[in-house]
Amino acid sequence: MHKDLIAYKKRMELVNDVYFITKRFPDDEKFCLVNQMRRAAVSIPSNISESAARKNKKEFIQFLYISLGSLSELETQIEISGNLGYHNNKSEFEDRIKYIRNLITGLIRKLNNS
Repeated sequence: MHKDLIAYKKRMELVNDVYFITKRFPDDEKFCLVNQMRRAAVSIPSNISESAARKNKKEFIQFLYISLGSLSELETQIEISGNLGYHNNKSEFEDRIKYIRNLITGLIRKLNNS
């Protein structure tokens, strides 16, 4: 089950943290950067869930790659928002994103080798 995957659990924590920090962003970012960051963060575990529901290993891997894309998108948005001074958690997020990326790529590798 996808909820048992460490990668899924870590992504859910990341979603919560993104929602928490974006609450403090300026109001004029509500429909721009806040919306983009939240959508990217939500997309990461959502694609894990969808991929796990697939019966086909190839589709499972495809959705894991989509999740990686969303993770990279979020990484860029965290960097941008940090550079704009909206938060000072950039290095913490970078470490967590790297960890999650390693979990996803490890799962992809495992699926490819099975």
